[in-house]
Amino acid sequence: MQISKYIYSFSYDNAESELCKLESRYIFNKEEKNKLLFSDIKAEPSNSAFVKRRLDIISFSEDYSTLINDIKKESICVEGFKIEYLVFDGDTTGYAERLNKLRDIGYSIEGIPDYYSPTITYALCYYEGIWYFGNLIKNNYAWYKHKQKPCSYSSSISINIAKALVNIAAKANKEKKLLDACCGVGTIMLEACFAGNNIEGCDINWKICKDARENLSHFNYTANIYHSDIKDINNRYEAAIIDLPYNLFSSATDNDILHIIESTAEITDRLVIVSTSDITNLINNSGFRISDYCSVSKKGKTSFARKIWVCEKNG
Repeated sequence: MQISKYIYSFSYDNAESELCKLESRYIFNKEEKNKLLFSDIKAEPSNSAFVKRRLDIISFSEDYSTLINDIKKESICVEGFKIEYLVFDGDTTGYAERLNKLRDIGYSIEGIPDYYSPTITYALCYYEGIWYFGNLIKNNYAWYKHKQKPCSYSSSISINIAKALVNIAAKANKEKKLLDACCGVGTIMLEACFAGNNIEGCDINWKICKDARENLSHFNYTANIYHSDIKDINNRYEAAIIDLPYNLFSSATDNDILHIIESTAEITDRLVIVSTSDITNLINNSGFRISDYCSVSKKGKTSFARKIWVCEKNG
């Protein structure tokens, strides 16, 4: 039986469902199903807003008794462990039975458990006829601290979108050199720096550049931010993110948008573009083709949505 190395659990609301699936396609090369995904690709849960946890599979079996015997054969010896039961779609195991099974596994591990401050967390789950046991790695949500950045604007994209844009642009590859072409106060750059991505930013507005640098410095991140028109950037990048300005403080006309896209096209072959209006025609006229797309509505505001295009250079 061929089993993937990892099981990922996802958490998202309806408004961000499309975005989660788009991000999933670029991290794992496939979409999650029932908020679960099996993969051989190892990804850090905290680098995504939607990945809740990752189970690193140690043992699996269609037969529960066989699973317990396999766990015993692992001869796991660790102090301060904890075991959790993950309830997946289709699992009808009752609460009392789940506790008994956790007890079985606890007795199969050498060491004293610690339920409050565990050194390591294991998990048991049942999905589509198979029992799984493994190490549980959770999203630590340490990136929530970015919500308290010193400089912000109400029109900035959400952290969830920012994290997804980084993963989509980099395809979860930290070696890829990224550009945040209209970096604003650095919302996207903060998430890229948190995840260890290689990113630079630029913005034509000097005050916004100053605010972005202050935000990065506040969290002890280091990245180049250029006060520059995008046409004057000479570096080469493997992908660029363009969150087009739309608010009263900094709005963009069709000519501005075309200028930004065409100028960015000179330094990269791949774009991830965010806009509140439909700019499909502008993208098609800029030498790029749209390879993927999603829409993200704002919670409680069904009339407001951000559109995200993944674009590749023609030819």
